[in-house]
Amino acid sequence: MDLRPRRSLLYMPGINARAHEKARTLPADGLIFDLEDSVAPEEKANARARITETVNAGGFGEREIAARINGLESPFWRDDLAALAKLPLDAIVAPKIRGAQDIATLAVAMAEAGFSPRTRLWAMIETPRAVLDIADIAASAEDASCPLALFILGTNDIARETHARMVKGRAPMLSWISQCVLAARAYGLSILDSVYNDIKDLDGLRAECEQGRDLGMDGKTVIHPAQIAVANEVFAPPAAEVEEARKIAAAFALPENAAKGVINLDGRMVERLHLEMAQRTLAIADAIERRHPGQA
Repeated sequence: MDLRPRRSLLYMPGINARAHEKARTLPADGLIFDLEDSVAPEEKANARARITETVNAGGFGEREIAARINGLESPFWRDDLAALAKLPLDAIVAPKIRGAQDIATLAVAMAEAGFSPRTRLWAMIETPRAVLDIADIAASAEDASCPLALFILGTNDIARETHARMVKGRAPMLSWISQCVLAARAYGLSILDSVYNDIKDLDGLRAECEQGRDLGMDGKTVIHPAQIAVANEVFAPPAAEVEEARKIAAAFALPENAAKGVINLDGRMVERLHLEMAQRTLAIADAIERRHPGQA
């Protein structure tokens, strides 16, 4: 599983040059340049050109850089892929995935367009059909030729299509969200939570980030720079958790524990599964520290 920090992934309108420039200074772990919802049909070509210029200019450090194309039901997505294929992108974000066949279609189209194997496919789960077929969609990743690596939840669209209420705590959607997390983990995929719509409500954002973290997600997609700090804080391993992970790793590294499956640490039984969890925590914390010194 990919252990890069993805605490905050910021959507950026593909047409907005000033926002692109500012993005180089923001502490988000990644950026998603958008060609879909934030770009009017008559501006799609201009947005492709703007994203091309921005990404080729670089200057984003270790941030992951992705671009969201238009959906497969639109007349724009093939032109999007053609324009993006030669860019040094970490991922293509595909909206409104309906089933495993959409993943197969995109995998073939990305290969035909000439994308580098390093450019992965991030699938947005934002339709009832996608939730119903989530295990089959995730299983696409078992094909070595398929670039699928990550799910992004889109609860706004799910609410629109199901008529579920967008309420605090997301009770109407929790079973659907959990299905997506389970499917992602079953097939080695990462998963990001959906956006929080109220930019000014940082307390509500924090609560939803904490819920997403506790459900097992890797981070949060955000729509405004003001939301980055909260997502970064919540999805970073707490200092006490990092310290505990270091103790577990150090204990298993002792020669007398090298062959043991279970050890006694401060009066507690600690198994090798706890070592694996500790190693994951340390890998993420160390990566955060490299990117953003003082944050881990």
